[in-house]
Amino acid sequence: MSVQLDRRSEIRADARAAYARMVEIRLFEEQVNELFAAGLVHGTTHLCQGQEALDVALAAVLRDDDVVAATYRGHGIALALGMTPASVLAEIMGRSTGCTGGVGGSMHLADMSIGLLPTSAIIGAGLPIATGAALAFQTRGEDRVAVAVFGDGASNIGAFHESLNMAAVWRLPVLFLCDNNVYGEYSRIDRTTAVLDLSRRAAGYDIPGESFDGMDVDTARTAIAAAVDRARNGGGPSLLEARTYRFAGHSRADKALYRPEGELEEYRKRDPIAVRRSALLAQGVSEGELAAIDARVADDIAAVVATVSADPLPDLAAMFANIWTEPAAAAR
Repeated sequence: MSVQLDRRSEIRADARAAYARMVEIRLFEEQVNELFAAGLVHGTTHLCQGQEALDVALAAVLRDDDVVAATYRGHGIALALGMTPASVLAEIMGRSTGCTGGVGGSMHLADMSIGLLPTSAIIGAGLPIATGAALAFQTRGEDRVAVAVFGDGASNIGAFHESLNMAAVWRLPVLFLCDNNVYGEYSRIDRTTAVLDLSRRAAGYDIPGESFDGMDVDTARTAIAAAVDRARNGGGPSLLEARTYRFAGHSRADKALYRPEGELEEYRKRDPIAVRRSALLAQGVSEGELAAIDARVADDIAAVVATVSADPLPDLAAMFANIWTEPAAAAR
């Protein structure tokens, strides 16, 4: 088994490992923020602090041969699925050791060895991609599941409705997982969306729909597991709405000054890492054990930053490496 799939198996079996992965995602994103501020991350980047529980819950449920189509806010999903911090950070920093050779950057992570389809910077683009993957699985008679992870804003675009309708008609093995973090880019959901309980939209396609607390990893895992099992066993698609919150702004250029006073502080009371930490303490895990995990993960992330910062940049030819393929010679 590869190192990356070993990382996935850890969080399935061990509650402490799942907690460690959530801490890893949080510290990783904080480090990316610092690197961006220092001018070492080019373009922009979108961080997912506050959404770690959902990422880890999804990865803990899926099989190694299932696939995920995620958004440009995908660092946490990549890490949760098992991609190493070095591979993700190298891609974000444009290094040749990154998961796509440093030519994709923050918004275009991909690694088919862990089932991560290429992430997309286009809002909602993963919805029809996951639907197509599910159609392929059904056509080939494979008991695999595709997952589209998208934000609340994407639930208002045409591709959302087209994908749900097609998946419902053909009973495709796909999960539509809406990560409702309250804001679609810079707009609060109640200013753009008439139906605030987004899982109710499932009724229009006669498929199951459910909303749940996406900041509690156990709650999220239970809801996702039921929907994935249903899809895998021929029950067709489901629409899940995970209610989370984005602690950072839309991108690193966004200070989120549009948020109402006190809103961020209120959501921080439900910080998914604090929620998980409290649950583990209640189960008998000691403060010392958790502090040791925190320290180990912090040391690991610091070491990754030092290593990746010294990695080579890709040469100019790398940007043309995966654009086309030569046609096969005509049969004689």
